[in-house]
Amino acid sequence: MRAEIITIGDELLIGQVVDTNSAWMAERLNEQGIELYQITSVHDDRAHIIAALNEAFSRADLVLTTGGLGPTKDDITKHVLCEYFDTHLIEDAHVRAHIEELYKDRPDVLNRLTATQWMVPANAKILENRVGSAPLMVFHKGNQLLASMPGVPYEMQIAMEEQILPYIKSQITHQKSQILHRTIQVTGIPESALAILLEDYERRMPQSLHLAYLPKDGIIRLRLSSYGEMTERQLQSWLDELKRLTAEYMIAESGDPLEMIVGRILTERRQTISTAESCTGGKLASLLSKHPGSSAFYYGSVISYDNSVKEQLLGVSSELIKTHGVVSEEVVCEMAKSIRRQTKTDYAIATSGIAGPTGGTKEKPVGTVWIAWATPQETTAECFHLGKLREQVTDRACQKALVGLLKRL
Repeated sequence: MRAEIITIGDELLIGQVVDTNSAWMAERLNEQGIELYQITSVHDDRAHIIAALNEAFSRADLVLTTGGLGPTKDDITKHVLCEYFDTHLIEDAHVRAHIEELYKDRPDVLNRLTATQWMVPANAKILENRVGSAPLMVFHKGNQLLASMPGVPYEMQIAMEEQILPYIKSQITHQKSQILHRTIQVTGIPESALAILLEDYERRMPQSLHLAYLPKDGIIRLRLSSYGEMTERQLQSWLDELKRLTAEYMIAESGDPLEMIVGRILTERRQTISTAESCTGGKLASLLSKHPGSSAFYYGSVISYDNSVKEQLLGVSSELIKTHGVVSEEVVCEMAKSIRRQTKTDYAIATSGIAGPTGGTKEKPVGTVWIAWATPQETTAECFHLGKLREQVTDRACQKALVGLLKRL
């Protein structure tokens, strides 16, 4: 089955809202073995939406749309879909009862505009939107399907998982082929050198197998994708060979974010970690605490941006800072040891650097970052030079910190 996504809304095309929906939906579709062919963003404009629908249906078995389902005049998706599928709006008693229950404690929300939400296309299959007022609509066009969902990310995600995907699966009588993905992550080797290393491996791969190189912040994700009749056992054989060839550089046997892999290892071992950050400004703490279950292994952080915080909260001596400079092995090691000692965690990471664009010197240019890892056995540090752009420096520093921790784990 081939799918396309159409995201609807002027806000997406002027940069006011970032389209995170498409990436999330693409992952879910791939998990179901549904090939995503194209993602399109369009204005809240009748002609633009209809043109996008015509193009999508010329290529895809399944079209997913998000956005434009609110009660205001600029939300025109439902009306355009009525026109496209040659139908009209009728009141749906189930949707009305749901909306009245949803807003029973907020009578100010139940007005004449809200009432338009329980008007639905007569020929659409209506599915329950458990957390919102916009109805989920599925249209049949011969053997093709269109599912229309709200643009609010959490509403769309719940709708997709609880209603849309199960409905799609119930309508699929056969699956022509399956899509299988396997991912590993490597570091410490340039992408070009890695390609040379894998030259013979790629030359021997069958046409139904594809290897993608996905580099970011010093880490390269290698994704094997099988399109066709390859079995999981056959794919596993190719994956095992890939792992053997890259064993010297491999840091993860999945494509999951590094902080998630770190969290799994620490949780399994019933171990904990804390952080002391300067140049990364809490970004590392945000990564380690962003996934469900992180409270089992992550205890907290001191963001010691100013030297006074390093001295007062982390106990780094002013003499040490004066002698070696705040961006130094000595200071960052003291930060890591201190936060580990104060929080009583098994591990700790500390960062200190010059993110820029100003503050660099000849000896310590912009992009210089020291990272320390305090473990039950020892505290060690390493110096990195991570570029000139501020966001790039802090992102890369967090990746280096997590890679270093994984190696120590």
